[in-house]
Amino acid sequence: MTIKAVCFDLDDTLLWDERSVREAFAATCESAAAKLGRLNPEELEEAVRREARSLYESYETYPFTTMIGINPFEGLWATFSAGEQPEFRQLEQLAPIYRKESWRRGLLALGVDDEVLAGELAEQFGRERRSRPHVYEETFQVLKELKGKVKLLLLTNGCPALQQEKLDGVPELAPYFDEIVISGNFGKGKPDSSIFRHALERLAIEPGEGIMVGDKLTTDIKGALSVGMTAVWVNRDGKTLSGEIIPDYEIKHLSELHELLDKLSSVNPT
Repeated sequence: MTIKAVCFDLDDTLLWDERSVREAFAATCESAAAKLGRLNPEELEEAVRREARSLYESYETYPFTTMIGINPFEGLWATFSAGEQPEFRQLEQLAPIYRKESWRRGLLALGVDDEVLAGELAEQFGRERRSRPHVYEETFQVLKELKGKVKLLLLTNGCPALQQEKLDGVPELAPYFDEIVISGNFGKGKPDSSIFRHALERLAIEPGEGIMVGDKLTTDIKGALSVGMTAVWVNRDGKTLSGEIIPDYEIKHLSELHELLDKLSSVNPT
């Protein structure tokens, strides 16, 4: 079959979310060190990441956030103000407590008991993250070249409000896509096969006519393979394949998609 559509993951495929989070932590922790004058910023970041993850996993909403695909560090700046499921209302109430408590526990782990400072740092982290909507340098060029040649769909895990906020932070991005599917709106996240079948239905294509491009083996690649889509793993950092999830193709840069699409077209000519 001819490839008629390309589905893209959002975070760390088109948007450089990892960098945004890393820089937000660095700026916030350096601010804390400057205020206290006796704190190692790197140690504080490590402590807050550890405490946030532990606290996040302790909530009864954890199975839901895992299913939808919302990670602990997104919870440190998400408002959870959208989404129809009742769990989003729970998360909306929990979020301010979770943000402050994560920083309070992180500080406490380094011997600093300061609830007021924890609240200030929690608010600062959100501001810092929102001010850093990083995009990979090749993202727009690749989308521009693909637009009109194939259908484009954005398939992203996460809270509807947060993923929309990320898109709003880079307003040039969304117009490239014919369809946008956010797991929090659909009700299940990648790698569940149902969200991939939903994406195929929105595109009106057969599995063999679409490819999924993403950076995470356990969500993007596993889910695409489960429905028979061509799975393309974006491996920018040279990670080693391990386990049973084997992508159909591996690329280091989104620009390699052009050659891959040409190759697939020659293998499956019209």
